Amino acid sequence: MPAVDRRKEILHAAAQSFALFGYKATTMEQVAKIANVGKGTIYTFFTNKEELFDEILYRVMVEMKELAESKIRREHTFFENLYRVLDALLEFRDDHELYIKLSQEVRDVGTLKAREGIAKLERVILDYLEREITKALSSGEIRPCDPQVVAVVMFKLYIALTSDFNQIREPLGKEEIHHYIRLFLADGLANPPGGAA
Repeated sequence: MPAVDRRKEILHAAAQSFALFGYKATTMEQVAKIANVGKGTIYTFFTNKEELFDEILYRVMVEMKELAESKIRREHTFFENLYRVLDALLEFRDDHELYIKLSQEVRDVGTLKAREGIAKLERVILDYLEREITKALSSGEIRPCDPQVVAVVMFKLYIALTSDFNQIREPLGKEEIHHYIRLFLADGLANPPGGAA
């Protein structure tokens, strides 16, 4: 088997192992067994479990960035794009086995590397939001603000409405979530059409 294929098989096996067992419980032996290679073969490509995990996270981050970019329609408003991208990214987050397992591990065990992994994945979303907020500022679509602060508030509000709120009562539908995002953020951030505030 060519080296590129082996590396690919190892990455696939590692992604499976981290998704099934989490960061802490995954071993290089498990990865080797799933990939059907010797443990030594893994070390020809990756020096340790941390490096392997970081490569898996990098690939997930690339996937998230590509997903976000595929949802952007430049002819649409900032908030229309925001809804579309956040819906897609949070659906991705809720369906992605690695993300789910890492979140469980952070909640149940508090593994530092799992917490760092979740933070890296969330950073992708925050960086995207910051960039889009900066573009909306430049075009005059929203009022002057600190893009980093607004990105964090938007993300946390979206998490609160899509996840945290579900623990209190029946989940909100996408349209209701969009309504509350607009109520809390857009009506306060959006410039009236044809004029700056």
